[in-house]
Amino acid sequence: MASRVLGFVREMLIAAFLGTGPVADAFYAALRFPNLFRRLFAEGAFNAAFIPLFAKRLEESETSAKQFAAEVFSVLLVILLAVSALAIAFMPWLVGTIVAPKFVTNPDKFELTILLTRIMFPYLAAMSLVAMLAGILNSLRKYFLAALAPVLLNVVLIIALSASAILNFDANQIGILLAVSVTISGVLQFGLLLWATKKEGFVPKWQTPRLTPSVRRLLWLALPAAITGGITQINLIVGQIIASAQDGAIAIINYADRLMQLPLGVIGIAIGVVLLPELSRALKADQKSEVMALQNKSLEFALLLTLPSAVGLGLLAKPIVVLLFERGAFDRIATDVTSAVLTIFVIGLPAFVISKVFTPSYYVRENMRWPMWCSAASVAANIIGSLALFPTYGVLGIAVATAISGWVNAIMLMVPLIYQKHFMIAPVTLKRIIAIIAASCVMAGILYFANLQFSNQLIDAAFLVQLISLLAVIAIAAVAYFGFILIFSGYSLQDIKGAFKR
Repeated sequence: MASRVLGFVREMLIAAFLGTGPVADAFYAALRFPNLFRRLFAEGAFNAAFIPLFAKRLEESETSAKQFAAEVFSVLLVILLAVSALAIAFMPWLVGTIVAPKFVTNPDKFELTILLTRIMFPYLAAMSLVAMLAGILNSLRKYFLAALAPVLLNVVLIIALSASAILNFDANQIGILLAVSVTISGVLQFGLLLWATKKEGFVPKWQTPRLTPSVRRLLWLALPAAITGGITQINLIVGQIIASAQDGAIAIINYADRLMQLPLGVIGIAIGVVLLPELSRALKADQKSEVMALQNKSLEFALLLTLPSAVGLGLLAKPIVVLLFERGAFDRIATDVTSAVLTIFVIGLPAFVISKVFTPSYYVRENMRWPMWCSAASVAANIIGSLALFPTYGVLGIAVATAISGWVNAIMLMVPLIYQKHFMIAPVTLKRIIAIIAASCVMAGILYFANLQFSNQLIDAAFLVQLISLLAVIAIAAVAYFGFILIFSGYSLQDIKGAFKR
């Protein structure tokens, strides 16, 4: 949550200084590329393979675990240095073919993107090593610093943006300063976790890199996770390639996505983290009724929070974007487009969260392939939809394709579970889902009326008036929503409190 809040502050400042101009486009396009590799090789595939193997070694002996960590650290460092050197050397080709090929028509933006990507690429190496150190700490049941480290990215960028205002930097100078700050934040995160692992006596020591049986086993286990993670990241890159043909589109997508990530990240991740081990225990004990109950409760909880989030973000998109972003270089035209993209994005929000509910049901049964095919189908839908809609509707077409791809993934995950009777909607769950949909409709009516009656206070007033007005509308809508739920769904106040507490 700290990272999300500081992320909003960061985006507000970037929007104020750079708006949706060429430097913002170049910065977000450049940042996407090292993030692609970071998420592909570090956070997803690496952690999925490294943590179980390291934890198993830890159960044997500390010496064995330390030796394994040293072997992996040495091989990982060599691979990262080689990838970084090659990427930096061939960056003009990479930007022209993968990162943002349409920027070629704008030489200044193209050259700036190359420069920013080169500056930020060492962030990949730093964050990949951070992922390994975080895996070691988590295996030792030390969670705080590993969770805190990503906050440093936002802190460093906020300091850099504040400094650029004091020094009166122009847009290009701000872009370069941001890129340098991203790399500095990676070094700081690595330093923080290196200190933490040293404190625990588990800092990996350098040794001659060798593909030992343990390292080969790690790479083999990481491969399926890399493929699954790669599908999602390819999806993002393809969207960026298509969007690069429209000035400001990449920045607009980023601002809208930042808002959608709040409910998606908090609700979706919370459900996924809790549901997987709970389902594993229930299946291992052959408690089929408990498996059904867990899935039904997770679906209820997901929709209880996600549907009103989608309705609220959709109907209050413009007031929210005005409040958070419309200042400095971010003008009313940028607000109109960003809020329209956000409104379309949130149509897919329930689907993205529902996918988090159903995916663990496959993983606990060791069925890794079907979720991978579902991801591939959603990417295909996104690419086909974006290519078909972008020429006519621009960035809005990409938003529509993204929403459709989310529902393709969710439906493909849900239907086989129902067909195989691994999931059946309980009567009480169906009743509550109907009540949640009805309550969301009531809430939508309230927000629609508020938009009509109080548009001046929500959009054109001073910042403080906008803030108070928006908070008041949200509070009234929330009271109406949860009041309706308590009356008609069969939920009690204790049920809702218990769900949040869990």
